[in-house]
Amino acid sequence: MEKYMRGSTQILVIGGGPAGSTAAGLLAKEGFQVTLLERDEFPRYHIGESILPSCRPILEMLGVWDKVEAHGFQPKGGAYFFWGPEEWEVRFNSLGDDGTNAWQVVRSEFDEILLRHAASLGVEVVENITVKELQFEGDRPVAALWAGTKDASVSGRIAFDYVIDASGRGGVFAAKHLKNRQYHEIFRNVGAWSYWKNVKPLDRGPDGAIAVISSEDGWFWNIPLHDGTTSVGLVTGRDIFNEKKNALGGIQEVYDKAISETPHLKRLLEGAEQVSGMKVEQDYSYTAESFCGPGYLLSGDAACFLDPLLSTGVHLATYSAMLASASISSVLRGEVSEKEAWEFYNTVYRHSYERLLVLVSVFYESYRGKEHHFYNAQKLTSDQREGLSIQDAFDRIVTGIADLDDAQDVYSRVHAHLNGAESGDPNPLANLNKVHEQKQAPMTPENAVAGLYLAFRPRLHLARTEGVHTP
Repeated sequence: MEKYMRGSTQILVIGGGPAGSTAAGLLAKEGFQVTLLERDEFPRYHIGESILPSCRPILEMLGVWDKVEAHGFQPKGGAYFFWGPEEWEVRFNSLGDDGTNAWQVVRSEFDEILLRHAASLGVEVVENITVKELQFEGDRPVAALWAGTKDASVSGRIAFDYVIDASGRGGVFAAKHLKNRQYHEIFRNVGAWSYWKNVKPLDRGPDGAIAVISSEDGWFWNIPLHDGTTSVGLVTGRDIFNEKKNALGGIQEVYDKAISETPHLKRLLEGAEQVSGMKVEQDYSYTAESFCGPGYLLSGDAACFLDPLLSTGVHLATYSAMLASASISSVLRGEVSEKEAWEFYNTVYRHSYERLLVLVSVFYESYRGKEHHFYNAQKLTSDQREGLSIQDAFDRIVTGIADLDDAQDVYSRVHAHLNGAESGDPNPLANLNKVHEQKQAPMTPENAVAGLYLAFRPRLHLARTEGVHTP
């Protein structure tokens, strides 16, 4: 392994999931030397199977969309919600584009496609490697000490000019080194899921839709996959989950009882067979104190993590990867200073995360079972809102909504909710289904952040508005 590992690289990427593979691939396309270190050997299992349309333009820019399309994943026409007494759908083809814009994916296969594509673009991909320690000169990281995952006696050092931490929830920088990860009290939930065969298809809503089905103490996802299985997961409060696990005897018992009490899901699973054991993950919502520092950027789950209600994980991963690659590219080409680029990256990525944080909380608040502890626990309190760029988040929620009356209406309801009122909206997502992160991103001089905006011609970079320069 040491024989083939570079001793130094221009850009080191830690982690080969969607964030790392996308960032590494985009940087390699720009002609930079990139090394990617991945702890596991792909294909490897991962949850987060429902992909949003906002990923498509980024994967097209990467040049991997055709490979994803050719793989045969289940096309995702949208989402269908059974939310309390309400039902509604979100159709992706109503967002302005025809054809397939999103997929339900087997993540082991999807992630491997992205990783192998990054390698085909010139990224040096090394699997079965764990970053054990970072070496600094002052407050700037300059090298990583690594060891083999399967054989710890195989080890070495790789120096770098810049590093992107895309190491997921493990978080090499935020969780292990800087220890600056901040957990929100909101969304302290548990996800418990398994896989089924012979699940009935939805008899309503878009083709291949994810079904989101509320239950008394949480909600279920129901995701059809191209391999003939269906991913069925329960999300519930941590305390509720632990109490029921102790009372009922185990995770499977909690899962089974919740299914039996959820009529819409129970109907879909009649005659179906559970074909895997239970998997469990704690879905804590968190952010790093900062998404960047001298010589480094945090991307994807390494920077922040959000409740899975709106399937935003891969979106945030690929979106932040695009921002990271544009920022580093422009710094290395001398187009902007590191200070300018890092301010742009931190501001834009944090706004994107906070916008979704607000939206998910409002979505939970819309549930009609107000007496249920689980749904009340998902509300942002005044203390939790302190420090969030709420006004900026609102601006980005309503930007891109065609009807200005709708925009003002949405703003008024959300603003009232965050100040303690009931939103009175049974389906806030349906009113926001025209919103694209791409439309809200700073891609024009008018939407510039700190005097910079994303540009894609003649190459991916940060463009400067006229007359603005920060040394």
